Amino acid sequence: MSIVELLLLAIALAMDAFAVSICKGLSSKESYIKTGLVCGGWFGIFQMLMPFLGWLLASVIAGYVESISAYIAFVLLAFLGIKMIMEAVKESGECPCADCNSEKGSSLSPRIMLGFAIATSIDAMAAGVTLAVSGEKRVALALAFIGMVTFLFCFVGAAVGAKAGERWKTKAEILGGIILIGLGVKVLVEYLISLF
Repeated sequence: MSIVELLLLAIALAMDAFAVSICKGLSSKESYIKTGLVCGGWFGIFQMLMPFLGWLLASVIAGYVESISAYIAFVLLAFLGIKMIMEAVKESGECPCADCNSEKGSSLSPRIMLGFAIATSIDAMAAGVTLAVSGEKRVALALAFIGMVTFLFCFVGAAVGAKAGERWKTKAEILGGIILIGLGVKVLVEYLISLF
């Protein structure tokens, strides 16, 4: 993957955390700066950790599935993209934090943030599998992009939530889904072209 593609992957993976950060900014009683730092820290770390775990697991079996790796990458990225779009459409108007005014929706406690960090990053594990089966050599760079982009998006999301409300949440998740599908299609098309 090129640097631009790695950056697009990082942006797409950050969209769920961005949406939750918007809701946290909307509901938190703390300043949006503190909310943004807390959300960015939790989500950035977990968005780096999960793809690393996926990459680690898939690296063990990558040699066995090398001949179909482009198909695996396409299926995983397309699945994640479609899932993200469907969830965004289904939940449009709903905050992913459940009720923004509830304790769960507004709390920045480690227990609550851990749950949200795992929930928003579990799909990113599949992106790590994609990195492994596609033979990506710059995994550390990809993980750094994912972590930094997620941190920045979460910080901005908390500010957007504090200032503008929920208008951007659904659009961000749909855009993330489209980017993931596009990356999957690109991987598949490049592989098919290489066969000829």
